[in-house]
Amino acid sequence: MPQPRVIVFSTPTCSFCNMAKRYFRERGIRFTDVDVSRDAAAARDMVRRSGQQGVPVIDIGGKIVVGFDRPKVDKLLGLR
Repeated sequence: MPQPRVIVFSTPTCSFCNMAKRYFRERGIRFTDVDVSRDAAAARDMVRRSGQQGVPVIDIGGKIVVGFDRPKVDKLLGLR
């Protein structure tokens, strides 16, 4: 089964963002990292998708996870 598209909306100083990205790397999950501190359009896109200003916001195949909610992330990726 192909991996759903994963986008991590993050900032460089956000520890939960870095935790999430490390988690994906350790499990071989490909993801796109979007730095919303440098990209105002991406920040607006993130708020439009999630209704949230805070990071991380993780988009997994169009489903939004606010914060690094590992059980929810694992469920959406089909990980155990």
